[in-house]
Amino acid sequence: MSLCVRASKAFGFTSAATNPFSLKPRLLFPLFSSFHCNHSTTSAAAAETHYRDLIFDTIEEKPWAFCNSNWVSDQFRSVLVDPDLFVRVVRSIRKEPKIALRFFRWAEAQPDFYRCEFAFCAILEILAENDLMRSAYWVMERVVSVNMDGIVDVLIDSCVCAEILVKLLDLLLWIYTKKYMIDKCLRVFYQMVQNGLLPDVKNCNRILRILRDRNLHIKAREVYRVMGEVGIKPTIVSYNTILDSFCREGEVQQAIFLLSEMQKRGCSPNAVTYNVLINGLVKKGELEQAKGLIEEMLKSGLKVSAYTYNPLIRGYLTKGLVDEALGLAEVMVNRGALPTVTTYNTIICGLFKWGRVDDARNWYSDMSKKKLNPDIVTYNTVIHGYCRLGMVSEALLLFDELRSRNLVATVVTYNTLLDGFCRNGDLEAARRFKKEMIKQGFRPDVVTYTILINGCFKAENLSVAKELFDEMLRKGIKPDRYAYNSLIVSEMKHGDTSAAFKMREEMLARGLSPDLITYNIFVSGLCKLHNLDEAYELLQNMVRDGIVPDHITYTSIIHAHLENGHLMKARTVFYDMMNKGLSPSVVTYSVFIHAHAAEGSLELAFMYFSQMREKGVFPNVITYNALINGLCKASKLDAAYRFVAEMEEKQILPNKYTYTILINENCNLRNWQEALRLYKDMLDREIQPDSITYSALLKLLDKECKQQAVEYLENRVLAGEESSKT
Repeated sequence: MSLCVRASKAFGFTSAATNPFSLKPRLLFPLFSSFHCNHSTTSAAAAETHYRDLIFDTIEEKPWAFCNSNWVSDQFRSVLVDPDLFVRVVRSIRKEPKIALRFFRWAEAQPDFYRCEFAFCAILEILAENDLMRSAYWVMERVVSVNMDGIVDVLIDSCVCAEILVKLLDLLLWIYTKKYMIDKCLRVFYQMVQNGLLPDVKNCNRILRILRDRNLHIKAREVYRVMGEVGIKPTIVSYNTILDSFCREGEVQQAIFLLSEMQKRGCSPNAVTYNVLINGLVKKGELEQAKGLIEEMLKSGLKVSAYTYNPLIRGYLTKGLVDEALGLAEVMVNRGALPTVTTYNTIICGLFKWGRVDDARNWYSDMSKKKLNPDIVTYNTVIHGYCRLGMVSEALLLFDELRSRNLVATVVTYNTLLDGFCRNGDLEAARRFKKEMIKQGFRPDVVTYTILINGCFKAENLSVAKELFDEMLRKGIKPDRYAYNSLIVSEMKHGDTSAAFKMREEMLARGLSPDLITYNIFVSGLCKLHNLDEAYELLQNMVRDGIVPDHITYTSIIHAHLENGHLMKARTVFYDMMNKGLSPSVVTYSVFIHAHAAEGSLELAFMYFSQMREKGVFPNVITYNALINGLCKASKLDAAYRFVAEMEEKQILPNKYTYTILINENCNLRNWQEALRLYKDMLDREIQPDSITYSALLKLLDKECKQQAVEYLENRVLAGEESSKT
């Protein structure tokens, strides 16, 4: 083999400054050229021939020779310890690649074998030449397992033909991607392209996927850019991966631009392309644009599926647009896309979140009709929905049901039920359930303890809360940021700011920096305690620490100003928030509407109400209650009822406060029949009146008459029910 010189191809897109894997141009010599130069003597050739013949003779005499690593022969010791000789002997039997591999595998397993890159390169070249790539894969896996990283340089420096070289380096790339060895993947990729060797696009796609999955989005885009510059034509998989990378980073418009670019290049988007973009748009809140993509998808002849619709359904439910979400689910079925378990889980979760318990139950029941088996996520979702609404007994029935179906409860299941007990103030039941959890082999985690501690704080049982916190530390469970935030909430709620700030110091000592949520808890707590100066100081500290205040931060300060009657100061903060590019939430608008309506400034209240709807912020029951209360105070009862009707149309159910406000105003006007009707309607909807409701009903009566009035009201309601039945 004659000496050859090959200059490394230097592309303009790489440099040492921008690419850590860039290489300088260099002279490359053929593989083993140094061996041949130093051993071109007659004796060396004789040794090579001797061992070649000895291998064939040994196999002829003993067919099992070299098949097992336990088979030993001292005749080959010289070959094993001399890498130069080993390479020449292997190359001498290249016309019998299977025997060459057999000899290599045996030799490589021997304790005396001198392992080097040149030996591995020799056998790899032989196998690739004969298209024995499965065997080459085994050898290359050995290269990776023994960390023989220098093999890339040795292969590139050889005079192996480019086709074989690309085959082998692609094989190595494939193995690196399978093992998620990111740095090595990138090193091989850049070394290949710098030497004019184009990796298979499938390997490029694997690299892109790994980088995307590890959130290394900048590196993924750099690889994609280099692919284009060196002439590696992206496939639909390449485009979809980069589109998904953009969407995960929230850069949806960049993804839309890439969609346009791929179409111009003649690459038609597929269902995955659209599903990725729809998911990205939904995450950014661009629901109408996402819906438009579904129509575009259908026009192009692509089939829609549950994977297309599920993100959009979730998006509508997140915004409280329950009927739109259910309508979309119906459209999905009409278009031939069958709902999946995930579809049902998403809808059930949304229905519970917005208080539509009966609908949630119906959807859960519908699963069995559609022959879809609820999974543990379904059960956890329904159990969570019941627990949130205080319906723990129903949640426990489902807990028994999931076990009867041989589904395994998770820590999430137990924690959800524990939270249900704590929400209902039943700490004893929560502690018993924790023991049951341990008995079943589930170890309480930081979430378990945080739920129990929160429950103790809620029940004003501070000593037990402290015991649980100490127990958590004793068991080696490190409190996370959520646990500390929960403790800070409790301390602030009880007005103990010094204890709350002490918790923050403890957080820092454990290496947990306060996050946006932590700061918002402090700002909100200080505002509720009317310590606005401290809240503003904390706001400055927040910015100094590199944490950007959000709409929750500003809403807390706005609410404090409104509570203090400083409406102008509140508006100044509101416009300051908007100037910073922050969008007010339904809570922000609701506190303004409540403050202005309570003050009798209905025009301003309605101005904010109109503004929120123009901005696409949907009012909730609290918003409507604020308006209804303002209208009732202004003796505009008819207008108040119009808003009650609007609520019902939008599937926003009146709550205890809605009824109490209306009952109060009707009693003021001595509309006793209407007040009684509202009271009965309240009970029919299983909305329990409280002391304020009864005060509104009975405030114009003498004390001695009130008890009789309550009995009378209950009897009237019961009598009404009986007469309606007959």
